[in-house]
Amino acid sequence: MIEFRPPRNEKEWENYYDLRYRILREPLGKERGSEKNEGDELGEHICLYDNGILKAIARLDKTDKPQVAQVRFVAVEKAQQGIGYGRMIMKAVEEISEQRGDIKMILHARDYAVDFYLKLGYKNLEKSYLLFGVLQHYLMERIYKSLS
Repeated sequence: MIEFRPPRNEKEWENYYDLRYRILREPLGKERGSEKNEGDELGEHICLYDNGILKAIARLDKTDKPQVAQVRFVAVEKAQQGIGYGRMIMKAVEEISEQRGDIKMILHARDYAVDFYLKLGYKNLEKSYLLFGVLQHYLMERIYKSLS
């Protein structure tokens, strides 16, 4: 059974941040703790549990622009990549965003993830920044509905 929800207890939070670290920071040689930032207090954390086992995560943030959300820290267990969990967590995040009235989602995709987001209907806008001086990111967006 697939379930989307935030972590509920200390152990689930540990698992959440562990997954974020192992997938997004450890491969770049970064230390533990680098997977957390000040936005964690305000962001909406979404986990995908399959039969109670954490498989994917994402954080949904508000931006300084009305009705525009940003998804960050999307990660799927390495052994589970390519079987649909990434697509499912993104769909869940987009649904939450739309339900709260957002009309657009932005993200900064790692160079190797651009094709994944293009398949989900995102548009590649521009190069955005170089993470830790080594990993190129691209600003992407997906518009749910127009303002009119």
